[in-house]
Amino acid sequence: MNENEKSPKARGGAVQSIERAFALLETMADAGGTMGLSQLAAASGLPLPTIHRLVRTLVDLGYVRQEANRQYVLGPKLIRLGESSSRMLSTWARPHLTRLVDEIGESANLAMLDGDQIVYVAHTESRQSMRMFTEVGRRVSPHCTAVGKAILADMDPAQVRDILRRTDMVPYTPTTITSRDDYLGQLEQVRERRYATDEGEQEEGVRCVAVAVANYAPRLAMSISGPTGRMSDELIERAVPLLTEAGKQLAADLA
Repeated sequence: MNENEKSPKARGGAVQSIERAFALLETMADAGGTMGLSQLAAASGLPLPTIHRLVRTLVDLGYVRQEANRQYVLGPKLIRLGESSSRMLSTWARPHLTRLVDEIGESANLAMLDGDQIVYVAHTESRQSMRMFTEVGRRVSPHCTAVGKAILADMDPAQVRDILRRTDMVPYTPTTITSRDDYLGQLEQVRERRYATDEGEQEEGVRCVAVAVANYAPRLAMSISGPTGRMSDELIERAVPLLTEAGKQLAADLA
């Protein structure tokens, strides 16, 4: 067999290894960033020797780190990739968020799930004199935000329970949900109506409505937020289809 006949197989093998390596990184991220080899093998369905070879390569490259307890954690080298990706997400999301602000009149946000936390990756302010401002890069718990509910409601229930087991459900306001059972019940409602709300659960006097960006990884959600007095039920009813359409357009742009 000559070199040209070998090259397609070589390329195919290389692509498969890359796919498997990224699948392992995503599996670790979904599990909170820390896993053992046996857990990775069980979650991925790959043979243990294959897992070991891929993980050792990722360790050598700095994308995974081995701890003293022999568990593997996502490495700091991923931070640079994540920061660059977040900047690009912000760039792509900006026109869609701007249209939402023009149509609805309140501030618009894009957030994503990063490990067990929600991180805001893009924000466009309302032009109202009294408006909500969300700092890009801010990290919050998923239990007290509409974007967190929208994202988790779109996930496998077993993954959601794992995240909640690792989440401190801190009561930021009197309306913050602090019971895991109550939170899971609310996620069922979100699945039925296809949108989530934050009724002053993160900050008193602020109401938010969010919709998940479907069929895209990492998991994203778009939201509209404003003072409770302006965020009426009628405004939320008008905002949901606009958020859903903006999410579809963003997913198409990213694809």
